[in-house]
Amino acid sequence: MPIVMDRRRLVTGLAAGTVVAFAAGCAQNTALGRRQLLLVDDAQLAQLSAASWDQIRAKEKISSDPGMNARVRRVGLKIARASGLPDPSWEFTVFDSDAVNAFVLPGGKVGFYRGILELMSSDDQVATVMGHEFAHVAGRHSAERYSQQLATNSALQVSDVVLASNDVALRQEITAVLGAGVTFGVILPYSRRHEYEADRIGLRYMARAGYDLDEAVVFWEKMAARSKGGPPEFASTHPSDLNRVKAIKGEITQIRA
Repeated sequence: MPIVMDRRRLVTGLAAGTVVAFAAGCAQNTALGRRQLLLVDDAQLAQLSAASWDQIRAKEKISSDPGMNARVRRVGLKIARASGLPDPSWEFTVFDSDAVNAFVLPGGKVGFYRGILELMSSDDQVATVMGHEFAHVAGRHSAERYSQQLATNSALQVSDVVLASNDVALRQEITAVLGAGVTFGVILPYSRRHEYEADRIGLRYMARAGYDLDEAVVFWEKMAARSKGGPPEFASTHPSDLNRVKAIKGEITQIRA
């Protein structure tokens, strides 16, 4: 007898994340203070990161600006030491692009774009983003995000089988709703959680490295001023600027207490 799930229960469950089939793979992360779903091991993540790094370097123009490169390396090495992460021989690269972006890949690859560096008026502001990106690595957010995507895709495949037993006329409509439910109910909020965690841990790296935590507030307020009119928080992978600054101020108060 085919398994039939009520339409409302299926849509509501997937939107809430309660129907996603999580395989065994939960592990405790001491940096985060919580357990996380990990369906990819360090070796696989290293391969994915190396491939991504090669693609980015092949696509983007690399900056030869001595000041920017020196700043990124100087701040990066201090944050790396403060993070306590294993030293994989860090590689720091500045990309000559207007993009307001930066990243640290598992395996020691650090990329900053000229666009974001031009917004930063001090090493402390560079440390704000550097600490945040290093915190993503310590939090194993890439592995967790990838694992979440794998689990979500598996759940949608299962739901497709379930929907096959329903009225064909409703199938396309329900599938569209399921996709939106998973996106807004599981994937995006999960990513916002990562952002808040990276802010929190990154501030502690900044403090250990001797940087001014108040400059984190200055930087994110600067980002807020230039990003007005962006998508609402519920439809974004990042927290709203207002909520982010509020959370950062609260975290700074705790660190200094």
